[in-house]
Amino acid sequence: MNILVIGSGAREHILIQALKKADVKIFNIGTHINPGIKKLAEEIALISCKDLKAIQAYAQKHAINFTWIGPEAPLAEGVADALWQIDIPVIGPKKALAQLETSKGFTRQLQKKYQLPGAVNFKYFDNIEGAAAYLENLGAEYVVKADGLMGGKGVKLSGEHLTSHTAALNYCQEILNAGQGFVLEEKLVGSEFSLLCFCDGKTLVPMPILHDHKRAFNNDQGPNTGGMGVYTDANGLLPFVSQEDVAAALMISEATIKALAIEVNDTYIGIVYGSFMATRQGVKVIEFNARFGDPEVINLLSLLETDLLKISLAMLKQQLASINIQFKKQASVCKYIVPEGYPDHPLKDEYIDLGTLPSEASYFYASITEDVHGLKLLGSRALAVVALAANIPEASAHVENVLTHIKGPVFHRSDIGTKALINERIKHMNTVTQRNLAYL
Repeated sequence: MNILVIGSGAREHILIQALKKADVKIFNIGTHINPGIKKLAEEIALISCKDLKAIQAYAQKHAINFTWIGPEAPLAEGVADALWQIDIPVIGPKKALAQLETSKGFTRQLQKKYQLPGAVNFKYFDNIEGAAAYLENLGAEYVVKADGLMGGKGVKLSGEHLTSHTAALNYCQEILNAGQGFVLEEKLVGSEFSLLCFCDGKTLVPMPILHDHKRAFNNDQGPNTGGMGVYTDANGLLPFVSQEDVAAALMISEATIKALAIEVNDTYIGIVYGSFMATRQGVKVIEFNARFGDPEVINLLSLLETDLLKISLAMLKQQLASINIQFKKQASVCKYIVPEGYPDHPLKDEYIDLGTLPSEASYFYASITEDVHGLKLLGSRALAVVALAANIPEASAHVENVLTHIKGPVFHRSDIGTKALINERIKHMNTVTQRNLAYL
């Protein structure tokens, strides 16, 4: 079987590793030569996701049986549509379905039109008129979201990134100047969690829930990033999120996919990634993504026990309900090392040395390449390191031990998955929801 995987990051590295557990040949289309993928793939082709004819020709040349699309940009460009047109099945939704991620306004309007649970107060704008008045209506607690893909950096919150309505309006204008619309919505208070599901268009199969840290520096300080690290607990939950919260999130995801199918008259095959907030008023939707998150995928595929090829084929045949998908009963922690200066002014073309890393954690290459001098940083998140253990702090300690061996102009967040940070989150959740949670 010949499988095409599109994307060049750590997400695609671990996807390919998981698929290679079966007797398959992997072909890769990406933006750079990923050193980890290079060891696993038959061939890597550097083709822009905008060049749909070249992607079609490549897939036909190599007799591809089906394709996995990793990142969001190829989904936004309609790569799935182009491959289905030449009868090559794709895991990853078509362009109209991918609006679930690629347009914040589309998703909020979908929630409103179909009266979906978990919705928030919002308004979409394609010009600045009326934005100041709506901000006044929202008061001090608001969120500004760009209506297109911004690499996880298009959302700014009052009190954290924006200190006044003037600053918010300036950011709105910045978004408009970039040729996009924006959404203003109420700011949610509670605890964030992510629920990712395999989806075949009829059935959603949930994975362990995760908590993502997007801020660049320890104690959730600094600018937003694509994600500095993620963890999940051994029971597939989080210490500050209940089973009832997860059930509500799954119900919201199922209702959303059903409404989306009606809205665009097509079938969603791929990953449904819901970002949720557990609040005093119940579970609310922060946003949806239409693919595996990175680094969330590192945690989840490290825990996955069921063969990914078997799952993939079941998704394409709309037979997910017929298989039993299992995950290891362990906690997982993943942390990224990133170049100094990341995310605003990252170093590029500098080298890092992995030396001899201990075996208690695994690592996956991201924005990094290899030449005669060694591993060269490309300016974004460089290497994802993941460990499994009986509990979250123990897994975090394993990752830290591995990271001490890496030399070069890079940094990471040492606090992700520590007892102190988890207990801070629990304390916050208890205050918000009047629960009485405890951890370690």
